[in-house]
Amino acid sequence: MAERGALSLLSLLCLTFLYTETTAAKHVDKASAVQPFSPFWFTVEPQDTLAIRGNSAFLNCSAHSDAATPAHIEWKKDGTFMSLVSDERRKILPDGTLFFSHVVHSKHNKPDEGTYQCVATIENLGSISSRTARLSVAGMPRFANQPLPATARLGDSQVMACEVNSDLVAFIRWEKDRQPLELSTRLIQLPSGALVISNASETDAGTYRCLVENVGSSKLSDEAELQTVPETGEERKLEFLVQPVSVTKTTDASVLLPCVATGYPAPRISWMFGDKLLEESDGRVEVLGGGSLQISNLTEADAGIYTCVADNSNTTIEAQAQLAVQVSPQFVKRPANIYAHESMDIIFECDVSGSPAPTVKWVKNGDAVIPSDYFKIIEDHNLQILGLVKSDEGFYQCLAENDAGNIQSSAQLIILDPVVALPSFPPPSLTPNTTDHVTPGSRGVGSPAGPTSSAPRDVVASLVSTRFIKLTWRQPAEPHGDELTYSIFYSQEGTSRERVVNTSRPGEMQVTIQNLMPDTKYRFRVVAHNSNGQGESSAALKVATQAEVQVPGPAPNLQGVSNTPTSVSLSWDKPLTGNGEILSYKLYYTDKSVGKEQDIDVDGQSYSMAGLKKNTEYSFRVVANNRHGPGVSTEDVVVRTLSDVPSAPPQNLTIEVHNSKSIMLRWQPPPLSGQNGKITGYKIRYRKGSRRSESETTEGTQLYKLMDGLEHGTEYSFRVSAMTVNGTGPATEWMTAETFESDLDESRVPDQPSSLHVRPLVNSIVVSWTPPENQDIMVRGYAIGYGIGSPHAQTIKVDYKQRYFTIENLDPSSHYVITLKAFNNVGEGIPVYESAVTRAQSDPDVDLYDLLHAPYTPVPDPLPMMPPVGVQASVLSHDTIKVTWADNSLPKSQKVTDNRYYTVRWKTNIPANTKVKMVNTTNLSYTVPDLKPNTLYEFSVMVTKGRRVSTWSMTAQGTTFETTPSSAPKDVTVVSKENKPRTIIVNWQPPSEANGKITGYIIYYSTDVNAVVHDWVIEPVVGNRLTHQIQELTLDTTYYFKIQARNSKGMGPMSEPVQFRTPKTESSDKMANDQASNLTPKMGPSGNQPPRDPVPPRIKDGENHILVIVIIISVGAFTIIVVVVGAFLCTRRTTSHQKKKRAASKSSNGSHKYKGNSKDLKPPDLWIHHERLELKPMDKSPDPNPVMTETPIPRTSQDITPADSGLESNPHLQQRRNSYRESVRNTPSSEPAPPATASSQASCPSEILADPEGSYHGSTTTEEEPSYSSNLPPLRSAHPHAHAHPLKSFAVPAIPASSHPSYESPALPSTPLLTQTGPPTHPHVVKTASIGTLGRTRTPMVVTVPNAPDVPETSKMLEDVDSVLASLPPCPSPAPRSNPVPLPQSYEPDELTEEMAHLEGLMKDLNAITTAP
Repeated sequence: MAERGALSLLSLLCLTFLYTETTAAKHVDKASAVQPFSPFWFTVEPQDTLAIRGNSAFLNCSAHSDAATPAHIEWKKDGTFMSLVSDERRKILPDGTLFFSHVVHSKHNKPDEGTYQCVATIENLGSISSRTARLSVAGMPRFANQPLPATARLGDSQVMACEVNSDLVAFIRWEKDRQPLELSTRLIQLPSGALVISNASETDAGTYRCLVENVGSSKLSDEAELQTVPETGEERKLEFLVQPVSVTKTTDASVLLPCVATGYPAPRISWMFGDKLLEESDGRVEVLGGGSLQISNLTEADAGIYTCVADNSNTTIEAQAQLAVQVSPQFVKRPANIYAHESMDIIFECDVSGSPAPTVKWVKNGDAVIPSDYFKIIEDHNLQILGLVKSDEGFYQCLAENDAGNIQSSAQLIILDPVVALPSFPPPSLTPNTTDHVTPGSRGVGSPAGPTSSAPRDVVASLVSTRFIKLTWRQPAEPHGDELTYSIFYSQEGTSRERVVNTSRPGEMQVTIQNLMPDTKYRFRVVAHNSNGQGESSAALKVATQAEVQVPGPAPNLQGVSNTPTSVSLSWDKPLTGNGEILSYKLYYTDKSVGKEQDIDVDGQSYSMAGLKKNTEYSFRVVANNRHGPGVSTEDVVVRTLSDVPSAPPQNLTIEVHNSKSIMLRWQPPPLSGQNGKITGYKIRYRKGSRRSESETTEGTQLYKLMDGLEHGTEYSFRVSAMTVNGTGPATEWMTAETFESDLDESRVPDQPSSLHVRPLVNSIVVSWTPPENQDIMVRGYAIGYGIGSPHAQTIKVDYKQRYFTIENLDPSSHYVITLKAFNNVGEGIPVYESAVTRAQSDPDVDLYDLLHAPYTPVPDPLPMMPPVGVQASVLSHDTIKVTWADNSLPKSQKVTDNRYYTVRWKTNIPANTKVKMVNTTNLSYTVPDLKPNTLYEFSVMVTKGRRVSTWSMTAQGTTFETTPSSAPKDVTVVSKENKPRTIIVNWQPPSEANGKITGYIIYYSTDVNAVVHDWVIEPVVGNRLTHQIQELTLDTTYYFKIQARNSKGMGPMSEPVQFRTPKTESSDKMANDQASNLTPKMGPSGNQPPRDPVPPRIKDGENHILVIVIIISVGAFTIIVVVVGAFLCTRRTTSHQKKKRAASKSSNGSHKYKGNSKDLKPPDLWIHHERLELKPMDKSPDPNPVMTETPIPRTSQDITPADSGLESNPHLQQRRNSYRESVRNTPSSEPAPPATASSQASCPSEILADPEGSYHGSTTTEEEPSYSSNLPPLRSAHPHAHAHPLKSFAVPAIPASSHPSYESPALPSTPLLTQTGPPTHPHVVKTASIGTLGRTRTPMVVTVPNAPDVPETSKMLEDVDSVLASLPPCPSPAPRSNPVPLPQSYEPDELTEEMAHLEGLMKDLNAITTAP
């Protein structure tokens, strides 16, 4: 019978295993299918269209998709879907095109004009939207200007006006004698519609008219007759018939800048781009008839100021226009398709370029995405979605738009089921947190070989702040694996959208959740991942973040007005949320050209600040102060002081003689520091000889002036001064130039250059020459041709003033032929030839100075000067950089023997501080002082010799070294924590002059502001945190706080002391409220464990009966096994209980000693012996990874290091420890010690189990050094703070009742993670966690969590406690207060005070060891 039952049980187990394998295989098949992305895009998108009223119109749109059902096309007009069901005039064609049978448009009814957008939708998939297109309707032709009768002189130009609506210019054409007029380079039509006739001839005479056609019906202008007359030869004033106007175009378009001038002699028209002469090139830039400039295929580089210069032998006139070139948006990076799971965070990336900068918006399934807490626009263009839910699935589009156009690009988001693995190579748009989450997710689906992990245990919030929460937990009871990773899911209470954060490495059991909202409740749960996939979730933990501190809000309505060039008046209102009386205000101001912030205290709500720089931007902000400290700062208000007359003249004035009647002046603006405002123009004074001067003015942006109408062969003097709206500044020195005696001839090409010399080097040839002997022929420049064996391989053109040139990048030991030709506007002259062989690689280089000063090379000094080369920046210190350079125009000795000097300029790379500083020197190096530490600077150099100035050299960069902070942390605030009067929060801001990366802070506090620094208590803060909590302070006590910043170079100065007084009383019901709010965990069905949420697999109906049979038989077999095992355990329990009673009896007789095996020995720790007040080794908790501990010496949460190594290596501490031992041993006892009895060995059960606060003190453990649990219960006084010193970092331990204390008591086992806080039948425990800093005990934060699942261990411990209580004698009645129980050893008050002083000194030394860097 037994064999048959065993066989049946084995069969059932096999059947269960086979069914499980089959079900798992089905799930694997289901999980392996990943939904592919659906191709879905527009093949045709609508374009901007100009429609004719009454005619038909089309807006094209077509979409492509691989879906079974075609895309459904709809249209939006001005952002609203169009209803076209009953519209007979508008309809959607089968391909998606929007068709207008006839366009309706009138003055008061414009139903068709607007912005249109095509929307394509596929059912159950999503929607996408096209780019927008503008439908414009042409209006009725109206002539603003019509042709007028005119007369044109032969060879001159004339303009016939014709101006209509701007949208109809494209429909204008001209007729002559009522016949169509063919346009040419001589006859052109301007953008306004006007006709330009240049180089008029007799055939141009006739009757002209313009007409507008192709707009339903043609409309004709008035006819005007043009007559031609011969030129009389009399001088006529030079004037513009048409001037260029500013225009805006897009890239790749064409532009025509009109410019037509008339006069006699006939003018010659040229164009300048900026201050350079514009030349025609490759048909892209052409000057058409009459002088109009046409540019095709526009690029961004074409944008700028164009000047039309009309010149004849008598005078010169100019007209300017600005060309703006816009660039339509272009995608630099398009959004990519993304696979994701629910609760993940993702980012759709979208990067666009264009000019002006495009604006970007996001659309989901055709609807605009509105930014919220979970949909955020980051980095200007990217879309971040936090805590995905299933409804987020669909198509997302990035739409970019500027004045030049708009574009769109789409991407699909697919949210997979939890059992479906993400692809092996996640898209690059996943965030780092999400990428971390992909790895365990993809591992868990394809390997159903083993079970997943159970839920993590004891999830607690170990640290709660205003905007972050730190969670810790224990490993699951059934991990089923070694390297576990964890996912933490959290959501704001009241929302279903859940977010996820992952631990950074396997085995880590803590995480900090950042970026939370203050005073908000959140739900947290933790899930473990092993090699088989995601395990069970822990129970939800609800935690609320702390509220913000009660400091004043920002002061509203901050305004600043500049009254004079050196003063600003400021005013503001009282903060709306003052949180008490406003004591004062602090006004911060910053010179934006320097960047250094300064502050001043103000009592009222207004202030007038004087002594400021002229025409300089300053930023101001105000911070209100109340009794809690500085409040929230206002936004910066930028005020520019008023302008004034310039205090410096223009720079680098140069004079160039053009011909016998004109001289060109060029200059640079005054230095920024001397402009004192916007330069509105320049005043030019000139005089002939010693006569009285005359003046002319220019625009503020024009940095040149052609002075014409001068006398030939005459010397003129010039000076230039800058002007602002306030007046004219100082002028430059007088500079003189003499006009030519006669104009140079440009009717023929120049003669041959009079000489050509070459000097070969290794990789270059220096070419020098002299101009043609005939100086009466105009020379515009020189053309240099060169090549190996032939001079036609390369050609370089240089300016007519240049007399030498270096041909570089040549091959060594090669024969080059060189040709030189002078040229002008007529053509190139006769060339002169030379040949040279470059030197071999081994030959030394020849110095350029020797070449230029060779006796057979009569080359004048070059113009302009060559810039310095080899500029280097060598960092010497934190505020000094040495700049060195070389000058190739000096001899090899590099000694300055003439009157040249060098100008060194430098600036920082800080965008807000772009002020350039300069200094002059005659040496080839300069040491720049007074720089800012840890700042990148750029340096460049130029050389000046007389009136000749070089260009700036190549830049060199250098970053100054770091140094200690030169300013203290600012805005130090000390506030009391709400409902915790013994806890304060210290807040501050980084120092203004950090001089490097801040690595930490040190907080000093004391009750005596005049105490030496060594006597202040210190609190180190690691990293760049700007807030810190200090707990367990004394009530009704004044404290002073100072903060010191630290970087890699050392400590900075301390801040000014900030005073704070703790409240007088502590809320009497605080502890009761804390316990009442935290001792109500959710109960599970069993009463001691929260319910889990298993997710049963879906089973088909046909398989239900098999599962029922399997479950019934399995439960029966399991019941039999439990009964047998239970009987065995009961028998063993009885035997064990008897042994424990004997052990307890033996212990009560005073003869027990704890003996452990060698394997039970644990690493020693240090604790303070309660009898001798000395350091003793202490056993540690058997738990390999404790979370909550009981530590006699509370440890710091920052910079934790073991104390014993520092103690042994410090003779001073060793000496102090020995003195403690001797003083305690030599202290006389007032009474003899009574014999050890059972009553003296154990306390009353009520004393053992009662805990006035319902919790125990501990410190949060860290990964660097776990804290170990003491096996002795903590001893507390009834009033732990009644007589404590405000700065005591520990409490005086109670003296033990026995002279032979044991480190472990077998009668009371240690429970490091589950501490009894009440009667043994209580089903829940309260866990506390606090942050200890520098040895101070902190008030624990009570968090209620359910019991750990290891119930048998807890039950066994409760039974052991029962056995101990049963063996104890009854408690005696309390002794009267006048007859206390004698202690084995007593101390006098003075002796106890002395011992406490010694002990406090020892603790300070221990703190110094543990916090040493």
